[in-house]
Amino acid sequence: MKFLKLKLTTLTIAFAVIALLFSSCKAKKAVVTPPPVDTVVKAPEPPKPVAPVDTDGDGIPDSQDACPTEKGTVELNGCPAPVIPPFENATLQFEFNSSVLMTSAYSVLDKAVANLKANAISGIQLDGYASSEGTDEHNMQLSNDRANAVKTYLVNAGVDANKVSTKGYGESNPVASNKTEDGRALNRRVEVKKQ
Repeated sequence: MKFLKLKLTTLTIAFAVIALLFSSCKAKKAVVTPPPVDTVVKAPEPPKPVAPVDTDGDGIPDSQDACPTEKGTVELNGCPAPVIPPFENATLQFEFNSSVLMTSAYSVLDKAVANLKANAISGIQLDGYASSEGTDEHNMQLSNDRANAVKTYLVNAGVDANKVSTKGYGESNPVASNKTEDGRALNRRVEVKKQ
């Protein structure tokens, strides 16, 4: 009996060990590991470049365009080429015994300046005249001074002096009678002619 008890006890222990072994050997659940996370952080894409504003569509951005609402050229900083008024031959009147330009002459001469600078005309001839009062010598000098006063205005406005010719004719070639003051006033002149 002792032997049987011992056997039973041994068997019970053996079963307990086997049961313990089996319980610890149960099928383990597979551990699912998530896929590796990409640890490189991508920089955000740079913003797409914004086209510069060009209101007048001349290819020059408004920020660099001196005339952003008018089509122009690069040479003129985005401004259009100036419209050159056509130059016509003109006559400039002078006061008695004076070679000082009258203010009425400025608009005529400014047209001449624009045409000369734009090479719309190749040159200007300035012919000075005087009325019959005074000596021939004085009138010749006065007619030269008048023509040179006009040339000085043109050159000071940026015209190449080589494009301007002057000549004094004194009291010759009157356009009106020297017997009346109205006629003499018309003879005190510089004729401005395209070359």
